[in-house]
Amino acid sequence: MKEGYQPPCEGLEQEQTLPQLCSGSFRRQIAEGHVSPAPAPGTAAARVPPAELRGPCAVTQETPAQQAPGKCSLSPTLPSARKPKVQHGPVFTIFALGKRFTFVTEEEGTEAFFKSKDLNFEQAVQQAVENAVSVPAEAFYQNHGNLYSMMKGKMGPSNLHMFTGTLCKELHEHMAHLGTEGTGNLNDLVRNWSKSKKWLLKLFEKVVSDAERTNPSEATSKTLLQHLLDNLQGKHLAPNYGLLMLWASQANALPIAFWTLVFILSYPSIYKKIMEDLASVFGKAGKEKIEVSEEDLKKLPFIKWCTLEAIRLRSPGAITKKVVNPIRIQNFTIPAGDMLMLSPYWLHRNPKYFPDPEMFKPDRWKEANLEKNAFLDSFVAFGGGKHQCPGRWFAIMEIQLVVALFLYKYEFVLLDAVPKESPLHLVGTQQPMAPFRVQYKCRE
Repeated sequence: MKEGYQPPCEGLEQEQTLPQLCSGSFRRQIAEGHVSPAPAPGTAAARVPPAELRGPCAVTQETPAQQAPGKCSLSPTLPSARKPKVQHGPVFTIFALGKRFTFVTEEEGTEAFFKSKDLNFEQAVQQAVENAVSVPAEAFYQNHGNLYSMMKGKMGPSNLHMFTGTLCKELHEHMAHLGTEGTGNLNDLVRNWSKSKKWLLKLFEKVVSDAERTNPSEATSKTLLQHLLDNLQGKHLAPNYGLLMLWASQANALPIAFWTLVFILSYPSIYKKIMEDLASVFGKAGKEKIEVSEEDLKKLPFIKWCTLEAIRLRSPGAITKKVVNPIRIQNFTIPAGDMLMLSPYWLHRNPKYFPDPEMFKPDRWKEANLEKNAFLDSFVAFGGGKHQCPGRWFAIMEIQLVVALFLYKYEFVLLDAVPKESPLHLVGTQQPMAPFRVQYKCRE
C-alpha cells in the first residue's frame, strides 16, 4: 500500500472560494460536472481566501486499478447525481483557510463518522464556540461533558411537559406584538433576533444574576439556565453559555419553524389537514389564546411529521468531527488532523431512504417509530451516535408549538412563491434566498 496525494479531479481545476465549495448549487454542479465561475472582485465571497478541490490526500488504496485518481464514482445521493459528467470520488478533500476538510458521501462513510473512536466532536467545534461566544478552550473542555449530560436529561422527552407552559406564554407575548392583522415577511414574523452580541451578553449577565438569585431548590421548578448554573464550572461564563443556547435556537429552531409554516401554507391539502387536527383538539380556531400541553401535541402527530419533513429538506450542509487518528473509509485512509465532514443535505436526498427526496411528504414519517423516539433511517439532522443534539426533542416541540399557535390564531394569504434555500450555508439550517411575504389576520 502506498500513501500519497491524488491530483486534482479532472474538470475541477478552477480555483473556487469557500462559500462556493460549501454551497448547494456547487454540490449540484459537481454532480452535473459544471463548476461555477469565481465571484466578482470585491464581493463578500471573493474576500474569502481561495480553496482548491482535490481528490483525497494522504490516501491509501488497496489496488490502484480499483479507483484511479480523479475517476472515483460519486454516490447518487442527489437526484442530479444519477448521470454525473465528472466522477470525483466518494471521498474528497477541500483545502481552505489553512485546513483540510474531507467529505464523505456514501453510507460506509456515515457509519464511520458516527461510530469511529478515531474522531472527536469536541475538538471539531471548540474553536467555533470560542469565536461565537468567547468560551476559552480550557473551560469548554472542562464543562462540555457535564453540560451535555445535563441538557440531554433536562431536555429529554420525559421532561418536555415542564416547558410547554412557559413557551406558550412567550409565544403569545410575541404574537401580541404582531397585532391583529398586517403584512410582512414570514421569516421576520417568526423570528426576532438581535445581532448585537455585546448587548446580548449584557442582557444575559442580568438574566444570570436573576437566575442565581431566584434559583429554587426543587429541580422541577428550575429553568434551563438555572440547571446550567448548577452544573457550570466557572460561573462568570454563564452569560456566554446562555448566549450559546439562544444562538442554537435562533440559528436552527426558528428557521425550521419558518420553513415548516412555508411548506404547510403552500400545500392546501396539508394545510386543511392541520386545521382539522387543531380544531379537533382545541375547538374552532379563533380563540384569543390557547394553552398547548405536551399531551395536546401527542394528539397532533401530523404537525410533528411536517416539522421533521421540513428539517429533512433544510438540514445543514455539513456536520463535522476532527480526525485524531488515521481512519480507514472504503479504500481511503484519512490522515489525523483533517476535519471530517458529513452532509445531512446529501444524505436526506438519497432516494434509497427517502423516495421522491425533493418532495415535501410528511406522510413518510408514518414509518418512523417516533413513540420510541426513533427517526427514519439515514436522518441525521441532529447528528448520530453519542453526540446527537441534546436538545433535539425540545427543539421539535418548540417548532410544533410555533406552528400550532400561528396557524390557530391567524389566517394567511401568500404573496410570494416558496423561496429556494440559500446555497451559502454550510453550517446550520438552510436560509431562504428571498422573502416570503404574507398577509395575516386574526381569525374571527
